[in-house]
Amino acid sequence: FGVHRLIQLVLPGMRRQGWGKIVNLSSMGGRLTFPGGGAYHASKYALEALSDALRFEVKGFGIDVVLIEPGLIRTGFSQAAVGSMTTALAKPGPYSAFNEAVARNTKEAYEKGMFSKLGGGPDDVARTIERAVSARRPKARYPVTASARALLMQRASWVSTMPVSTSPLSAGTPMCWNSTVCSAIRDLAPAPNSRMPF
Repeated sequence: FGVHRLIQLVLPGMRRQGWGKIVNLSSMGGRLTFPGGGAYHASKYALEALSDALRFEVKGFGIDVVLIEPGLIRTGFSQAAVGSMTTALAKPGPYSAFNEAVARNTKEAYEKGMFSKLGGGPDDVARTIERAVSARRPKARYPVTASARALLMQRASWVSTMPVSTSPLSAGTPMCWNSTVCSAIRDLAPAPNSRMPF
């Protein structure tokens, strides 16, 4: 895990001088998940957990640990995300409709959806990093863009209102962030008391 190794390399110097700031670039995807993004979200959740634990471990040395959590950033991310699904999209199978819906909705979200208007550019991320590095007492987390703040706030309400017995694969639950994706998820959801398809 490259981030972990880099932190190991800089910590001795920071401890010796009695201060430092470790700024990790995460994502809103480190605190919420979207269908089809399991590997991406797992890597961001890992970075969030590493940073949260490290914050406690190094605070006594005067070292701050900060997470930058960009939301929708207008770069080539949507093309890369959809492009990574090319193999899955080319093969017919039980997840075909699901993968097509995820690819279509990811592309639309970045290019013309409601959240594209709440997105930002790379300069927004750079300014947030600068603010975190310059802060005398930085916050633990800095969401970047209105899309990140809106989705993270909405996630908090999902978690507090989600019934315990509700399957996250059932369409109509708070986990369904888009009706097309929810339809694809509904088609994949197993009948009660049956085995999961994956």
